[in-house]
Amino acid sequence: MGFQTPQHTLDRYLDWTVNGTIQLPDFQRGYKWDDERIRQLLVTILRGHPMGVVMLLDTDNDEVRFKPRPVEGVDIHQSVEPSHLLLDGQQRLTSLTQALTGDGVVETKDSRGKLMARKYFVNIERALAGEDCIDESVISVDADGKIKTNFNRDIVLDLSSEEAQRHHGYFPLNLLLKPSESQSWMMHYMMLNQEDATRFHAEVLTPAQRYSIPAIELDGNTSKAAVATVFEKVNTGGLELNVFELLTATFAGDGDYYAEHGTDFRLNENWRETQESFAAHPVLQDLESTDFLKAATLLATRKRHLADTRTRAAAVSARSEDVLRLTLSDYLEWLEPLRNAFIWAAGFMADRHIFDTKFLPYRSQLIPLAAIKVVMADDANLRGPHSRLIQWFWCGILGELYGGTTDTRFVRDLMMVPAWALGTENASLPTTVQDAQFVESRLHSLRTRNAAAYKGIYALLLANEARDWMEDKRLDLFQHRELAVDIHHIFPKKWCFDHNIDDEHRESIINKSAISAKTNRTIGGRAPSHYLDLVERNGQISSTTLDNVLESHLIPAGALRSNDFAAFFAERRERVCVMVEGAMGKQVQRDISRGYAVEDSAQFDSVVIAETTTENAVEDEVTVHGGTGR
Repeated sequence: MGFQTPQHTLDRYLDWTVNGTIQLPDFQRGYKWDDERIRQLLVTILRGHPMGVVMLLDTDNDEVRFKPRPVEGVDIHQSVEPSHLLLDGQQRLTSLTQALTGDGVVETKDSRGKLMARKYFVNIERALAGEDCIDESVISVDADGKIKTNFNRDIVLDLSSEEAQRHHGYFPLNLLLKPSESQSWMMHYMMLNQEDATRFHAEVLTPAQRYSIPAIELDGNTSKAAVATVFEKVNTGGLELNVFELLTATFAGDGDYYAEHGTDFRLNENWRETQESFAAHPVLQDLESTDFLKAATLLATRKRHLADTRTRAAAVSARSEDVLRLTLSDYLEWLEPLRNAFIWAAGFMADRHIFDTKFLPYRSQLIPLAAIKVVMADDANLRGPHSRLIQWFWCGILGELYGGTTDTRFVRDLMMVPAWALGTENASLPTTVQDAQFVESRLHSLRTRNAAAYKGIYALLLANEARDWMEDKRLDLFQHRELAVDIHHIFPKKWCFDHNIDDEHRESIINKSAISAKTNRTIGGRAPSHYLDLVERNGQISSTTLDNVLESHLIPAGALRSNDFAAFFAERRERVCVMVEGAMGKQVQRDISRGYAVEDSAQFDSVVIAETTTENAVEDEVTVHGGTGR
């Protein structure tokens, strides 16, 4: 096996993907990058930063004969034979092919998995403000060129025509690598702003049009076994692991630390000590070393930013390249404050009835939460600031804003939340609070615990003074474990199947609640009117007492006792909406009750992760013994 390492311009790569010269081998996975990752890739191009290498395999090979397929979004004739297959770089080149060629519309999804079509623009004025402003200058809009709010009723920004684009100063990135079309666009823009047009062409467009990407090209003598080995190597591991390893080596070579202590600093040993300090807090058990490093980087770059007196102060960041710039002195400065802050965050989670990683909505949100606690110090525990921190927290979860790429949100929250929480005069509303929205129909598509909002609603229900159905115990941290509480169906699966309840309603979070293992065994697959009698008899409680317990779970007891699923579902859905409004401090859009659905379930990825509950086993057990189960 031989290889060479040429470097080609981006426009040449895209010519090859569009005409089929470069295609994908049949074993490659499908395209799956979300909107924010695509946007960040375009930011990388405009900044002129490296995006890594791509790996190509020469198809002039008698032994290796993989069935090729075009890069997604490219329509070529089936008879076109590629000269190279793309082994590594599929997501990047697919994103760039869709965003920078044709009409520039990319078929992608948001951080929650909702399918969407997006188009990308760069704000000329912001891009000219300097490299640190490139990130803020690149935006994505709907495929029709518009940014809408108020559930698509109001148009905030209209970039659907070239005239509108030039009027607002947004250059369409699908013209970036089309010299004649971009020149024509800029010539018309010069009539509005000659100085910015000239600078933008020279400082942004021209360097981007010259952007090049190195390649590793495996020659025609490469065996299939070698291809499999290479492909496995380039698709395992990742930058975050390498960040920790590189910092381990960097810190170990710190001369000042060695001079003071007579030994090298061992980051991996230090991280094990940190993990040991977290051992008593189950919600922190999946926290990764890179999460801790990102929090330290946020605080270190914030300190430099605040001390920088220049007009363009050093940027606050948690990007991987900035984590790699973290010095040992930076790390040691924030080590103990962050250890304490993450432990405080575990207590914050417990107060929200989030007790372990199983029901932790976003591990990533722990990063800014801990950093914010360090900044706010003891003021984070004051009633007023603490209540605003809680609102920010729920907005992030129920607005589902901490999925996907989150580095930019980390920065904005760290810079905005402390002042807002403390009630500082003229403090801005944090973007996470501002951006968060929740619609009634989202409750229909929340069906499994892989969704952050699903876990969040479960935690809110626990915190609603919920008690066990059969034993007079609050579902707090201790009882949650002691009673083996989990989320289970209220109208059992078997009853729903027998009464033709569709999966959208049967599996919705509306038809589930926190139920102990003992109560769940009593429920089995029985009708509610039947199993409630058993709960009363086995628990030796009155109907009134049980009804009050059900109400603590926001369950309308009357509809449950009459086996009226439709009435139960509608009433509990409204109660959950009111609960969500209280947590977010924002109104929930009622769409289902008004005859339409903003968040139709079909808009979300079809992959469903099975619930890790014991309900199926319970119902199967009832069947085996000839009961009313399945």
